[in-house]
Amino acid sequence: MKVVLFCGGYGMRMRSGAADDVPKPMAMVGPRPLIWHVMRYYAHFGHKEFILCLGYGAHHIKNFFLTYEETTSNDFVLRGGQTELLSTDIADWTITFAQTGIESPIGERLRRVRHHLGGDEMFLANYADVLTDAPLPEMIDKFSRRDAGASMMVVPPQSSFHCVELGDDGLVGGITPVSELPMWENGGYFVLRQEVFDHIPENGDLVADGCAQLAKSGRLVAHQHRGFWKPTDTVKERAALDDAYARGDRPWAVWERDDAKVGA
Repeated sequence: MKVVLFCGGYGMRMRSGAADDVPKPMAMVGPRPLIWHVMRYYAHFGHKEFILCLGYGAHHIKNFFLTYEETTSNDFVLRGGQTELLSTDIADWTITFAQTGIESPIGERLRRVRHHLGGDEMFLANYADVLTDAPLPEMIDKFSRRDAGASMMVVPPQSSFHCVELGDDGLVGGITPVSELPMWENGGYFVLRQEVFDHIPENGDLVADGCAQLAKSGRLVAHQHRGFWKPTDTVKERAALDDAYARGDRPWAVWERDDAKVGA
């Protein structure tokens, strides 16, 4: 299945200064940027046709792949001055680079790459800045057997704050961590049918317009995931993932775990 990645936003909370024009998906986690980790996740499950919806800082993403160095994350042999790779990351990937506008909302970015999907009924989509160990084959299989237009992965609330129950007299009746509330939030991993385009107006949004309209007609399903899921909306969150990578604590790298099982 083709994978549409939205990677054209400003990512203001990730920027370190006014001169920093690096888009959020290019923030580094270990030796590779976020977008690589997301793409590697999909490729591990056999989905290697990518459509990148570019916008702000597009040249950084283009240059990364145009000058891609396989030896950064693969073993190799140097023999007679020539490099012999023992494995590769992206040799069998197909990547379409599509400029979808600087100010375009997510839904409009998706509309602008629709022609790249061809006649595929189903496709995958992602924000390109969230890491997870979610069981993608299970998500796709469950959706394919449902009569629905879209599926979104949902996760428990991630806030570390607490909700306070107040009585009319101002007395606190209880305190509950937000993460323990019976609520779910959008996790950013979508399985979609082209039906979703019927509900996204010009300059519309994928979730607020497309998914919301499908929900009203009973054609939106959710995949509940309680496993690893980490966003990177801030410098602090990106740094935490980078530190975890350095410690070898990277549950999102499902390709490492499954490759280790094969070699055992």
